[in-house]
Amino acid sequence: MTQGSSHSSAARPPHRVVVIVDEGTNPFEVGVATEVFGLPRPELGLPGALYGIELCTPRPDIRMNHGFFTLTGVPGLDAADTADTLIMPGRPGNTVPRAPDVLAALRRAHARGARILSFCTGAFALAESGILDGRRAATHWQWADSFRELFPAVQLERDVLFVDDGDILTAAGSAAALDLSLHIVRKDFGAEVANSVSRRLVFAAHRDGGQRQFIERPVPAVPDESLAPVLAWAQERLGEPVTVTGLAARAGVSPATLHRRFRAQLGTTPLAWLTSERVALACRLIERGEERLDVVAHRSGLGTAANLRARLRRETGLSPSGYRRRFGPGAPAPAGRIPAAATARTP
Repeated sequence: MTQGSSHSSAARPPHRVVVIVDEGTNPFEVGVATEVFGLPRPELGLPGALYGIELCTPRPDIRMNHGFFTLTGVPGLDAADTADTLIMPGRPGNTVPRAPDVLAALRRAHARGARILSFCTGAFALAESGILDGRRAATHWQWADSFRELFPAVQLERDVLFVDDGDILTAAGSAAALDLSLHIVRKDFGAEVANSVSRRLVFAAHRDGGQRQFIERPVPAVPDESLAPVLAWAQERLGEPVTVTGLAARAGVSPATLHRRFRAQLGTTPLAWLTSERVALACRLIERGEERLDVVAHRSGLGTAANLRARLRRETGLSPSGYRRRFGPGAPAPAGRIPAAATARTP
């Protein structure tokens, strides 16, 4: 799917993101969509946003979750028919069927090849429309049993942040909606741009979709057990032979204790985190113009060009040469990227 960037505040970006706001929709998830996809990006040297965004509703007046406020003056569902990416946020009460016109809008979008996202329990709407039958999906862990009972034809992955199944992507929860949205930006515009957007959000640049959605202790009870210092130390040394044993020594704990803390605080393992950070660094090096694969592999800590190729394809679906053609300095601007001069300012 070819994306486009906004080079003029007066011209609508070629790629349109449309969010369906249904009765009881969670405001936070609508905010995630507008924050990531709709805000201007002056930090990237752009006068406008990376995407064009619009909300649409099935009725003129829509009450948000718990009646916090009512949304009025928003276009109807016809707007969904011109979306390149259509987003279905979540809502409580997922045993209550969706309105037929909402389900019909999802089916039409899928039939014409639009990319479709759901946030949190928005996956219920996708499944109810039938477009998830036989597909992989994620939803909030609290509703997993109900989801499986209602939609046995869907391959629910219970314990992941999000699932990227090509043209349909599903996030497990409200916070995971941020992870999935940044994943989309990364796929469309590369690691440099996604990293810049995440810094503006003060949010982790890249958490792999396969990470656990339920973290045992998101806020450590003992400040000294925070992983932040050792993570920052490792991020500055990704090109060095940093190992899990070395991380544990830096943290002053055993490898087993470090593993438990990673699982509890980040929902992943130390090795998986290190690998993900190294692949993200390799992507940035390629985007900045480094063409020698052995140099990229060495500087990112991935070791060999063969390992770089394998890891990059697993993470992005692209070979190093394919990634360079899409996101490197010589890539054509209309192919879903911002000008190289703007990305060069991203440290």
